[in-house]
Amino acid sequence: MMKRRSFFYFLAVSVVVLLLTGIGGCYWLVRGSPLTLLQGGTQATPEAAIFVPKQAPVMVSILVNPDRLEKLRQAIARPKERRRSRLEVDQIKTTLLANTGLDYRHDVQPWLGDEITVAVTTSDYDRDQYNGQQPGYLMALATKDAEKSREFLQLVFSKQAIAPTDLEFEDYKGVNLVYHKPHSQGDNLGLQPSTRILSGAVVGDRFVLLANHPRVIKDAINNVQAPDLNLTTSSHYQQALSQLPPRRLGLTFLNLPGVISWQGLDTAQTYESQIIALEANRKGLLTETTLLAASTHEVAPLPQLSKPVGALEYIPVTSGLAIAGTDLSNLNNTALSQLWKQVAQVSTSGYDAISRLINQPLANLQQRWGIDLEQDIFSWVQGEYALALLPHADRLTSDWIFVTEKSAVTTEGIARLDTLARQRGYDITTLPLGEQKIAAWTQLTTAPLATNNSEEGAITIKAKVLGVRGATDKYEILTNSVDAMDAAFKAYQAGSLLNDAKFQASTEAIPQPNAGYVYLDWTATQSLLERQLPALKLVEVIAKPLFDNLRSLTVSSYGSEPGLLKGGVFFRLNG
Repeated sequence: MMKRRSFFYFLAVSVVVLLLTGIGGCYWLVRGSPLTLLQGGTQATPEAAIFVPKQAPVMVSILVNPDRLEKLRQAIARPKERRRSRLEVDQIKTTLLANTGLDYRHDVQPWLGDEITVAVTTSDYDRDQYNGQQPGYLMALATKDAEKSREFLQLVFSKQAIAPTDLEFEDYKGVNLVYHKPHSQGDNLGLQPSTRILSGAVVGDRFVLLANHPRVIKDAINNVQAPDLNLTTSSHYQQALSQLPPRRLGLTFLNLPGVISWQGLDTAQTYESQIIALEANRKGLLTETTLLAASTHEVAPLPQLSKPVGALEYIPVTSGLAIAGTDLSNLNNTALSQLWKQVAQVSTSGYDAISRLINQPLANLQQRWGIDLEQDIFSWVQGEYALALLPHADRLTSDWIFVTEKSAVTTEGIARLDTLARQRGYDITTLPLGEQKIAAWTQLTTAPLATNNSEEGAITIKAKVLGVRGATDKYEILTNSVDAMDAAFKAYQAGSLLNDAKFQASTEAIPQPNAGYVYLDWTATQSLLERQLPALKLVEVIAKPLFDNLRSLTVSSYGSEPGLLKGGVFFRLNG
């Protein structure tokens, strides 16, 4: 089990590192460079998909040569940035080939083309129930020099073989395969699994194939010669591709039933496949995704908006996280909710991490107020809404602001909250706040008066605030403190997130109409995210060029075709 995982780890890290290298390079392209050749990508689809079977759980493709991005980046960088950039890229490539005895510039760069594709081709390539699952892992690298790529393949296997007799050469349907002979102690022959490539071939003059077993490469060759077997003839794959922009830097295709089978999960399926594409524009990077549901599955459509909601006028520019849209009353029956439930079942750790960031303040609210958010608040939010978290540098907790458009049921919903507060022993206290009148759910408590001059036994009275509500002609506003309410009113008067140029730049990159936005200010929330997601620091090291220049990210869902859920994440960068 560890050998298989280590080999896949090598393949996966290879692609991730190269992709993140490309993302770092894209930063330089979108800073305003006149060199726009690579904006959006260089080709429409992965050509290596012909090697991948229809039922493959996962395929990841990079559709641009990392060196092309590096050259453009070097051409437009200032001298100091150019030196730093070169060192960062060289370090990544050195790490990628560590312990292989290979040098990127000498052994890989001369022949590497414009595509790198990695796939989990099957959850069990030998279909032998007695040896457990043996996933098939395939890497296809486009070559621009077939002869040099053959030399590379010979060099790889000669450096990893203990002796020449450990290698096997086989002609399979006109393709020359090389692989390590089976060994009594396993396929790994005693070498470190993370540096092992068990089989390889150069197919024609177009691709170098590397895999964890010769059967995987043979199956890949069969897929080319019998087109009905490969991914390019999958209707789901073609339908997913048709939803994406024509040019991209890379894409990932997931066959979700295959992923569930591969991972041994027991979960219900709402969506059958997913495609994710990365493209660049002059303001940042946009990752778009499309999920395809079963044709018989029906979910409620998400309300679509042609512009950001006006409720954002009461959200301060300093908000670390803002969520805005319309109509929460039927959220549980929408496609987005169904997707969230499936994500929760497939990826518990990822779901928990996201929940801690977005849901924890709401969960604390439910516990503190003794309410059910879906029943006591969401059920009467039928118009616009905006939710924001206001981080504090001096403490771990954040303030929050919730704004919702008034409707026929709003008054009844607010009255219901007042009743629940009274049941918990709180009074409704009316307070002045500037020119506004607000109401606070308060409870008086006593405590010793802690001053040096106070008389023995002296006590003080404090007001414990459960929450605060205010209103305008169009909106109801709920906050957890008077300070947060004050920030909401000041945002309307002095400049809100809605009118912020940085927020506008992020939302303009998202296609319209859409279902609203989740906006994350990276500079304001980075430390909070790192506390909740320890692995994020490792990702930041690998993708340093991206995270060094990341300002914010914006998530949205758009499109309302039956059976489809489309969305995107926009990374806004410095510049």
